[in-house]
Amino acid sequence: MKNKRYAESLKAVEEGRAYTLEEGLKILKSFKKAKFDESVEMHISLNTGMKKIPQSITGSVSLPAGTGKTVRVAVITKGAKAEEALAAGADKVGGEDIIIEIQAGKIDFDVLLTTPDCMKDVAKVARIIGPRGLMPTPKAGTVTMDIAAAVKNYKAGLLRWKVDSSGNIHAACGKISFADDKLAENIKAFLESVRSAKMPLPAGNVIKKVSIATTMSPGVRISA
Repeated sequence: MKNKRYAESLKAVEEGRAYTLEEGLKILKSFKKAKFDESVEMHISLNTGMKKIPQSITGSVSLPAGTGKTVRVAVITKGAKAEEALAAGADKVGGEDIIIEIQAGKIDFDVLLTTPDCMKDVAKVARIIGPRGLMPTPKAGTVTMDIAAAVKNYKAGLLRWKVDSSGNIHAACGKISFADDKLAENIKAFLESVRSAKMPLPAGNVIKKVSIATTMSPGVRISA
């Protein structure tokens, strides 16, 4: 059941209308604020033309204004790469010690990076971190020899996205406290990332519908 605040916010949204990005952001900013800094979320529906959506459709984007979140980056590596990770700003760097912590249920990071030579160690906890979306993979760029660049990218606001089984993408692209122009920059960068991604989809505009919302608000459809 939706609360009173949600119902009041819904009155400001014209059903079926696709607003410009600028109009949509103004509507979001007009909603009654929650007691915390809400995320601004994007919800994208794709023109898939497919009954079964491949689960391998993913992408990433560096948001110009960042995510507004403090991303905790852990790195499993050794030797000189461990020193590089620390110098780049990783929150946690180690090897078997981090593996033991994960096995004990301590997962105090948002992103896990590793180097190829340590993948055999990370595999020991695949069943624990895999379901949480934390398992490093070469495709995601979380298994890499350029560990310093990966740490810096994630700390600066690199956002990874994935198409779900219904052909939709959901991701947070900033905070409601961001200035409108900063949110607009992030949203445009995100949309361009989706448009330019290589997908096994019919030719043409891959984006069918886009809406933006805060954590606690109804969605506001914007022009794709």
